[in-house]
Amino acid sequence: MSENQLNELYKNQKGITWQCDLTDRIYIKFNDTLTGFKVSDFLTFRRKVHSVDIHEMIFNLSDDYDFELIQSPKNNFSSQLTLCEIIQLRDLLDGTKFSLDLNSMLYEVLGTVELV
Repeated sequence: MSENQLNELYKNQKGITWQCDLTDRIYIKFNDTLTGFKVSDFLTFRRKVHSVDIHEMIFNLSDDYDFELIQSPKNNFSSQLTLCEIIQLRDLLDGTKFSLDLNSMLYEVLGTVELV
């Protein structure tokens, strides 16, 4: 993939996301792991990450709650994440979703705009 086919959507300290014009996929690089998602798979993955009970992880002193296994077998993603990593991943996914929504709204309002 060349750089002109990838459009950066969002970036934080732990990761970055791009949208590929050729494959219609969203690529997420998080903790040195690169994974590609179809838009519908991305939204499912985002819901899965948001389903993690952060409150339980904070207040439960059991070692079982120190990490959470986040998986997306369809996209070959599997990672055991700490509380801080889950929060950073949520931020990355939420920022990406916001960018996608904003781009969609701009396209609806402005249509296709060509720069001269």
